[in-house]
Amino acid sequence: MRTLICGSLAYDTIMVFQDQFKNHILPDKIHTLSVSFYVPEMRRECGGTAGNIAYNMQLLDGEPLIMATLGEDFASYTKWLDSNKLDSTHIKTIPSTFTAQAFITTDTDDNQITAFHPGAMNESHRTRVDEVADIGLGIIAPDGKAGMQQHAAQFAELGIPFMFDPGQGLTLFSGPELAALIGQARYVAVNDYEAKLLSERTGWSMSDIATRVDALIITLGAEGSVIHANGETYAISAVRPTAIVDPTGCGDAYRAGLLYGIAHDWDWEATGNLASVMGSIKIASRGGQNHRVERAEVAEHYRKAFGERPW
Repeated sequence: MRTLICGSLAYDTIMVFQDQFKNHILPDKIHTLSVSFYVPEMRRECGGTAGNIAYNMQLLDGEPLIMATLGEDFASYTKWLDSNKLDSTHIKTIPSTFTAQAFITTDTDDNQITAFHPGAMNESHRTRVDEVADIGLGIIAPDGKAGMQQHAAQFAELGIPFMFDPGQGLTLFSGPELAALIGQARYVAVNDYEAKLLSERTGWSMSDIATRVDALIITLGAEGSVIHANGETYAISAVRPTAIVDPTGCGDAYRAGLLYGIAHDWDWEATGNLASVMGSIKIASRGGQNHRVERAEVAEHYRKAFGERPW
């Protein structure tokens, strides 16, 4: 099943602060915050929600297609996509813009401070779902607000099931707007903080939201995740990683596992388990798209964690 990944493509500039933020931010001075972090380690990666999710689906031999926008500085990202056999047919270049850019500083506790420039991402509404043939599944990941709404409406009009993953874009929407997006979606995926915010903005409890979709997935970091589906709650264990190196893109890797399981009609427990495995593999590498693993290796990670192989 070809899966259309609607979301951002971004360059991630990742800096590592070799201490804890809490040691340098004074609570009683938070209203006049002026702080500088010395970051001797820095790298630039290809990232963004659409790029990360598609990259991880490709590792699973899935069939991801990216729908996103890039700026005039697109050349190195396009070269990266080509080298990883990711189709760029439905990626649009927006003149006179930069590609979206995230500047991420991570401390030794894996806390992150991020500044984000949307650039070409804000023009994502210039792409259209109905211009892509033979799509069986989709995801609306964080992107330009108008693009997220437009793509959701197009998926719904075409009768294509999709996952709504508001992520850091959740604050762009009012309660009624979020309610409308949930009403169009078949699945909703959020982390525990986003779940609380989603509930506050819509006025719906998690149980209310779960009844409106086929599945509500809530990730809990190191505590694993829960999937509410079919009137049941599935507790998904976190998989112990081989190393904890960089959390950037772990949520996207998890969502790639979800989409793969849904596309292959797996049950929710197996789908959640695969998602957990993908997140654990990603966190052991720096950046959102630098982990290299074969599909058979993923199956072996799954077997070690859950006592069976998924394929």
